[in-house]
Amino acid sequence: MQDTTMDADVIITGAGPTGLMLAGELRLGGAHVIVLDQLPEPTGQSRGLGFTARAMEIFDQRGLLPRFGQGESLDVSPVGHFGGVQFDFTALEGAHFGARGIPQSQTEAVLADWATHLGADIRRGCQVLDIADGFLDGDHAEVTVATPDGVRRLRAPYLVGCDGGKSTVRKLAGIDFPGTEATRAMFLADVTGLDLKPRYLGETLPNGMVMAAPLTEGVHRIIVCPHGAAARSADDTVTFEEVAKAWEHITGEDISAGGAAWVSFFSDATRQAAQYRRGRVLLAGDAAHIHLPAGGQGLSTGVQDAANLGWKLAAVVTGRARPALLDTYHAERHPVGSRLLMNTRAQGMVFLGGDQAEPLRRILTELTGYDTVRRHLAGIVSHLDIRYDVTGTVTGTGTGTGQGGQGTGSHPLLGRRLPKTPLTVSGADTDTFALLHAGHGVLLDLTARPGLRESAAPWAGRVDTVTATCGDAAVFAGAGALLVRPDGHIAWTTTTDGDGAGLAGALTRWFGPPAQA
Repeated sequence: MQDTTMDADVIITGAGPTGLMLAGELRLGGAHVIVLDQLPEPTGQSRGLGFTARAMEIFDQRGLLPRFGQGESLDVSPVGHFGGVQFDFTALEGAHFGARGIPQSQTEAVLADWATHLGADIRRGCQVLDIADGFLDGDHAEVTVATPDGVRRLRAPYLVGCDGGKSTVRKLAGIDFPGTEATRAMFLADVTGLDLKPRYLGETLPNGMVMAAPLTEGVHRIIVCPHGAAARSADDTVTFEEVAKAWEHITGEDISAGGAAWVSFFSDATRQAAQYRRGRVLLAGDAAHIHLPAGGQGLSTGVQDAANLGWKLAAVVTGRARPALLDTYHAERHPVGSRLLMNTRAQGMVFLGGDQAEPLRRILTELTGYDTVRRHLAGIVSHLDIRYDVTGTVTGTGTGTGQGGQGTGSHPLLGRRLPKTPLTVSGADTDTFALLHAGHGVLLDLTARPGLRESAAPWAGRVDTVTATCGDAAVFAGAGALLVRPDGHIAWTTTTDGDGAGLAGALTRWFGPPAQA
């Protein structure tokens, strides 16, 4: 039950894709949520243009894809790249280079509408000024906030910083942000009045690299990465004239007769928070990790952070699960973030390394001729290869595998995402993702065993037991039943003739103690 002295169960700072996704996830879990954002209204600007295959799956798991206005037939490409080296992502089943052409502003609008309709309280024009010292060992976090109506103090059991790479929450919480400094500046702009050749996956030229893609009629997004452009201060500004000169320097094309709806710059700075949780403060999205935006992985990783954290935090603040469940957030997501930084740095070296990187590009091009290599690289960039340690002991020290598959048990699906698969339930056609729309856990019984339903009964309301048939049993690799977490990762399996051993332990670990009869 919520403490009446609290303003919310969770306070989130930042109404970008990560914060809004987290707000919706928390509301699905029954938590009272306040989202604070410094801006009085959304800017309408879009650094991100789409999301990875795994982020697309997460939106599908919540029934959100139709809200993007294109149903489930979003513009996806089977061809992607790793550091500019192109290859066919379908070497990995179900993989593609993600949804293209979706402005970040649209993603934010979809998520804001979803979270608001679920009951999230989104407050704009609110800047966090301070966090009270008691967040480390007290029973709540207290934040001082500058609001349109003056300075206010808000209290909640937990505070989550989703406030970007310059995160105020991370700094106030004293969480280290180690990594590498920026070594170069790169530009992006939404240009108008021009007819540009599409360069969807980028073109490497002697003086740098450029990308170009149409956004709407008469508007193109360009990215310009000139060799030798020095790193810039975060407080600097950039003009269209500067971007046009850099474009001409690389391509030889004069675009100065056009204009720009928006210009900005970014860098190759790479940093990751040492802790994703410190006391009652947690971090997600860019507040936890920044990197070169290679392959549009930043927004997508933030959405996955939120999907991992949301149901766990909701279960804890509503009393359904023990606080130790939150230790699995850092243990699972910190290794994923570390691997993200590794792959984006590697891509930067290949894509932007100039003549010195040419031998590396040639070798990588040769390697992509091998199916194993294509599968591996596709899994990295699509995020479909993520596998969590769902059976190991939670220590809170960040020792989970994140990816790699060690310590996850013998079944090949344990710790991995549930694939989207058609099912028949009570004579009606559905699929595995539709079962996750409510944000509950799912015990998927493929052999109609009454004993499983009876075993899971004490977790009713937290876990939905579904008896189903599947036309392609091979997709479940011989499993007769699977316990699926709300984020779509598989936490327990048994064979078609198994007796349900270990189910109660898995249910308790991920969904809290059983309800008393």
